[in-house]
Amino acid sequence: MHAPINVTANWKAAEVMRRTPEWTHTLSSGEIVEIQAALAEAKRRGKSMADLEQEDFPLPTLARVLDHARQVLEDGLGLFLLRGFPVEQHTKAELRLIYWGIGKHMGTAVTQSSNGDILGDVRNMNVDLNSASGRGYTSNQKLTYHTDTCDVVGLFVLRTAKAGGLSMICSSVAVHNEIARRRPDLLEVLYQPFTWSWQGQEEPGGSPHYLQPVFNMHEGKFSCRYVRTHIISAQRFPDVPRLTPIQEEALALLDSLAGSDEFHFSTMFETGDIQYINNHVLLHSRTAFEDFDEEDRRRHLLRMWMSVPNSRALSPSMATIYRDQRPGAVRGGFPSRTGKVIYETVGALE
Repeated sequence: MHAPINVTANWKAAEVMRRTPEWTHTLSSGEIVEIQAALAEAKRRGKSMADLEQEDFPLPTLARVLDHARQVLEDGLGLFLLRGFPVEQHTKAELRLIYWGIGKHMGTAVTQSSNGDILGDVRNMNVDLNSASGRGYTSNQKLTYHTDTCDVVGLFVLRTAKAGGLSMICSSVAVHNEIARRRPDLLEVLYQPFTWSWQGQEEPGGSPHYLQPVFNMHEGKFSCRYVRTHIISAQRFPDVPRLTPIQEEALALLDSLAGSDEFHFSTMFETGDIQYINNHVLLHSRTAFEDFDEEDRRRHLLRMWMSVPNSRALSPSMATIYRDQRPGAVRGGFPSRTGKVIYETVGALE
């Protein structure tokens, strides 16, 4: 039987809100000037995102903040927010380069889809989340609580929605511990493999589904990976075993706890926010949103899926997705099937 996990990331909503100063850093005027100077230096050197290196985007002061952020992400509360960058002072191309340059100081980006998008765009492309290839970041529909397929996800807010788009975050560690308290039988189920759909991200000719548990413990470190829509989507394949009643009950309890006011907190993004989340210990969600009619006012976030140098070792049961389970490895993401990487998510809006 799996015991409760006693780590700093085991928090409930009221506690993490009291501790906001531990995971929020408002950029100073000096740090903003430093970022803008780094942008100017990258431009002076003629650097694009494809050939930009950390030294091309010097951040001597902010780099120390980012070092601290990585520690909070891995060994602390599991989230970190940089707030207050003046996005209105820059073009969208400059904002992409700024976010990419900051990311070079945080870790290594991995691709987010078979198209090879290594810098992704989170915006409504009118994709049905529940379709065979549906992905939440291309839809305006409500998202269930989930993790992204990487160690750390970063979001840079360029524009917010006309209405909705509330961000919700909870500790998967706290959810795990509550399930251990209430229903240890269901906790055991969540440590066993479920069948997941690749959602069209599999290699050509490969199986469209794979096995992976929701919860893992390895070398004393917990890790959760959960996207219920991908588990449900796998049920469309005739060779996949049907979810059992106890599996359904375990997933329902996980969702119920994550969605309860006791466990999650809600926050509305502000333009200029950069939010980082450790996917191994936190779940996140988002309410549905309504866009403005004008294209240049529609909700738009930039997303990076990142490997960080201080990441935890992972269980071999996560090898299908993470491939390299060693601590600090570059891992995760959905591999590019095109042989290239791109720096913008492409897709039809209509």
